[in-house]
Amino acid sequence: MSLPEVLRSPLTLPLVASPMFIASGPTLVTAQCQAGVIGAFPALNARPATLLDDWLHEIAESNATFASQNPDAIVAPFAVNQIVHKSNDRLDADMELVVKHEVPIVITSLGARPEINEAVHSYGGIVLHDVINDRFAHKAIEKGADGLIAVAAGAGGHAGTQSPLALLQEIRAWFDGPLLLSGAIAHGRSILAALAAGADFAYVGSAFLATHEANVTDDYKQMIVDSGAGDIIYSNLFTGVHGNYLRGSIEAAGLDPADLPTSDPSAMSFGTDDSKAWRDIWGSGQGVGAVDGVRDVADLVARFRTEFDAAKAELDAKLA
Repeated sequence: MSLPEVLRSPLTLPLVASPMFIASGPTLVTAQCQAGVIGAFPALNARPATLLDDWLHEIAESNATFASQNPDAIVAPFAVNQIVHKSNDRLDADMELVVKHEVPIVITSLGARPEINEAVHSYGGIVLHDVINDRFAHKAIEKGADGLIAVAAGAGGHAGTQSPLALLQEIRAWFDGPLLLSGAIAHGRSILAALAAGADFAYVGSAFLATHEANVTDDYKQMIVDSGAGDIIYSNLFTGVHGNYLRGSIEAAGLDPADLPTSDPSAMSFGTDDSKAWRDIWGSGQGVGAVDGVRDVADLVARFRTEFDAAKAELDAKLA
């Protein structure tokens, strides 16, 4: 199966930037797209909800203007993430704006609904659904998703526990459509590894937190730089869904990372305005050990490209 047209657009790297709560907004997304990788943001980041209309217009306009002024540049499409869960009372209104603006790629999380997929397909968009195991992958495709994001162990924020190699292998055994891999990818070498393991794209989040364009505090950015895989804590306390978080932010909130209680999954919360956890507990994946400083998005993507090319040349030499 060939990739949908929107995913066959020229890119600097086969990379989709994952939508990150609070951090991803128009400034970060347009910088990613204009660096030649697919940028994404959660619709819930636009607060109040009426701001989403402005954001979608701003991103499309900025990318179009940049492309016009830089005809030789690679400008990637963008994506909007929708939390498809009963706790998201904005979903229907946000989807109306997605359809209005004909967002080219929609990423769905925490629920697969045929009517969401049909709405996106009505104007020619595609839906990528994130999954943590093979069973959820089957359900997503059965309900009309076009592609899958395998969220493996080590991914930032909400994440699964399966090895990326095992998860990709199980999905590729039956699915030949668009497949992305998320989990501890913060180096060009890891992007190449994702492709070798069977993915079409790497799905990268945490490294973009340590960029000037990310909408997070300087302390958060510096903690990303200072942390390694051993500083990532897996817990469901903060939203009801298991995810990976920075040890330092948990300690700063007065909690013991080694003795966190378990949350009730039925009381899920995904960044409501009164949810202090989303502001004070900082998500991150296990790949942060590769993050060596705060830099511009364009510089980070260029670094990824250099590392990717070097790793590919090294692999070719080993196989020669």
